Amino acid sequence: MKLLSLRSGVLVASAAVATLAFGLAAPGQAAEHPAGGAAAKANPTLREVADRTGRFVGTAINDGRLGDTTYANIAKSEFSSVTAENAMKWGSVEPNRGQFNWAAADRLVSFAQSNNQKVYGHTLVWHSQMPNWLANGSFSNSELRTIMTNHVTTQVSRYKGKVQRWDVVNEAFNEDGTLRQSKFQQQLGESYIADAFRAARAADPGAKLFINDYNTEGTGAKSNGLYNLVQRLKSQGVPIDGVGFQSHLIVNQVPSTMKANLQRFADLGLEIVVSELDIRMATPADSTKLQQQAANYKTVAQTCLAISRCAGITVWGFGDRDSWVPGTFPGQGAANLYDDNYQPKPAYTAFRDGLAGS
Repeated sequence: MKLLSLRSGVLVASAAVATLAFGLAAPGQAAEHPAGGAAAKANPTLREVADRTGRFVGTAINDGRLGDTTYANIAKSEFSSVTAENAMKWGSVEPNRGQFNWAAADRLVSFAQSNNQKVYGHTLVWHSQMPNWLANGSFSNSELRTIMTNHVTTQVSRYKGKVQRWDVVNEAFNEDGTLRQSKFQQQLGESYIADAFRAARAADPGAKLFINDYNTEGTGAKSNGLYNLVQRLKSQGVPIDGVGFQSHLIVNQVPSTMKANLQRFADLGLEIVVSELDIRMATPADSTKLQQQAANYKTVAQTCLAISRCAGITVWGFGDRDSWVPGTFPGQGAANLYDDNYQPKPAYTAFRDGLAGS
């Protein structure tokens, strides 16, 4: 953003029955985090419901909030994947050239490992939140390319085998579908994207590599530009595995073409992820807007389940008190699944129902 293993035949059989009942996991597709007996629970968690359909459900995490017991308990019980909100961005991990600070990112990875969660790495190459030495520095083209590939190689290598997916390139497009004139684009041209993906693949062949952007959920100029780029990358043999659709949406403005748009990317053989979901509204919230928001969250979940290559959904934080929205869009907020007191909103139940296929 711009910011349980199954150990016995009885459990295996139970999981199989649950999978057949929902009928949404691809044939032979195992859940990323099998829920092992969760089907018997009256109120399963989000991760338990998503597991049954072979999807993940993730959240962005502010590592500084993990000391809050309520925050940490929700993060570990409800979600099977975590994304660093800021801790893995270039400005955080390499504040000075060649000098890395991994403390915050390491804390997030440790938290995930302790709670049987996958880590979604965010983000390697982005025009924003670069360290000052990079953003304001003057470099030759060859030097800038080396700086970029060295950064990608160093960060991906450190977390080899620990990060399942990486947002390799983030927000590379303008709204009209042209490539954003970032420092990398201006000096290196489109080739910087392929170079970043190749460096990431070499550093960790087992990680899935994504390009990620916003306002690309429905069909339009920006999503067309992204689609055309992905086609070019694939034709060049660039190791791109998937596309992340951020989905910072507005109540009652979920694109009507979202399913068709995501499906066309999936038809290229790519994995699809809803990578930063939140659905904001004009504040203060009221019961009508909260119910509309709930319906929208359910729609997005159902859209993912309708596309066999949609691997899962990450929400961009879960509590309204931690949301980036009010600081960026004055007068808007209440965008998440939990309220300011970490109580589940109608959106939570609707989202869970959507993940269950109901």
